[in-house]
Amino acid sequence: MINETFSEKTGTQNPLNTAPITFAGGDTRRTRKSKSGAKPRVAIVHDYLAQAGGAERVVEAIHRIYPDAPIFTSVFDPDSTLPYFTGKDVRTSFLQKTPFGKPRWHKYALPLYPLAFEDFDLSGYDLVISSSSSFAKSVITNPETCHVCYCHTPARFAWRHHEYMSQSSRTRFLRPFLSGVLSNMRTWDVTSANRVDYFVANSHNIADRINKYYRRSSDVIFPPVETSRFKPVSIDEVGDHFLVVSRLIGYKRIDLAIDACTKLGINLRVAGTGPDVTALQQRAGSTVKFLGRISDEQIAFEMARCKALIFPGEEDFGITPLECMASGRPVIAYGAGGALETIVDGETGLLFDQQTVESLSEALIEAADWRAEPHLIAEHARDFDIVHFQNRFEKFVCAAVKHHNTNRARRSMSSVHTYLTPPIGEQSK
Repeated sequence: MINETFSEKTGTQNPLNTAPITFAGGDTRRTRKSKSGAKPRVAIVHDYLAQAGGAERVVEAIHRIYPDAPIFTSVFDPDSTLPYFTGKDVRTSFLQKTPFGKPRWHKYALPLYPLAFEDFDLSGYDLVISSSSSFAKSVITNPETCHVCYCHTPARFAWRHHEYMSQSSRTRFLRPFLSGVLSNMRTWDVTSANRVDYFVANSHNIADRINKYYRRSSDVIFPPVETSRFKPVSIDEVGDHFLVVSRLIGYKRIDLAIDACTKLGINLRVAGTGPDVTALQQRAGSTVKFLGRISDEQIAFEMARCKALIFPGEEDFGITPLECMASGRPVIAYGAGGALETIVDGETGLLFDQQTVESLSEALIEAADWRAEPHLIAEHARDFDIVHFQNRFEKFVCAAVKHHNTNRARRSMSSVHTYLTPPIGEQSK
């Protein structure tokens, strides 16, 4: 950890008066150059660009800071990830040209990912920023290169494999065949974590896991939320229905929301797709409507007009609840994981204690009589805006590079001193 006060707290200020290394656009921002007079060479590494989730939005936010940086990733599916990456300098691994490069097949290349990332040549870069929930942090860099890892979570398949393997029928089928592989992957994961110079965790929840599994300290910088995309509407436009926005996959526990709303006869709208969509549709009652995959604009529309968002899974952080809060609407969430760091119980939402239909139903009944304060909820969400993320992350990276270079210089001087100092007994008397 560079400095504990980098970690997210209310009113946190950067304790180090350091100028950022490089910035995205704008004449009012400074750029510090390397000794050779050139800008530092920066590379960004991400696990895979094959879906449009919170991790990909983090990569987008980081790339906007360093727009000239190439993005190294295992596979790239422009149709499945964020539109931002189309036309950018995305450099893929050998997996791109195999069947694993096809849509939805990338996760089955598990044993090949270490080779794919270790094969990248990053020797020409001064700074490497990895965005990792599994493999990206394993890239090999030169000693003089500063490697900062923004860690979304230590690899779920390695450390929370029971949860990971229950995601879908496909992963449940593969479970008996992967037990030996996962044991080896845990060993490799710890080894690859030692290649990182500085860890940034996306929440205190994840910082605890990094410390537990890797025995490494980390600073906490919450991931970015583009709050400007979301606006509260007048109370007359808010409906009496609840909303789910999620990938429809096992560990998200969307089944709880569907069962509770079906049991209570409450209207629920479900936005998203995933491997469990058919099973969830079969258990849903007449008050549940599936919207499928909808655009960002439609999501913002739905969030602003729902009674509340239901967030029944345990997430590492959870950007979706903050997007809903930016719309001025409260969130009903399972009280664990990242929800404890973003939702103020009784003010910006309600937390339920157990992942059961009964516990969620009690929260839904309580929400029926709860008067939310849209503008106070939206103001809370703005503390997590993308601008705050970029400012904090830039300052952290600047401090990390300075710390890295200072330590290298000290080690070099120590080596020179050791070489020049005569052995004991040969020193002049």
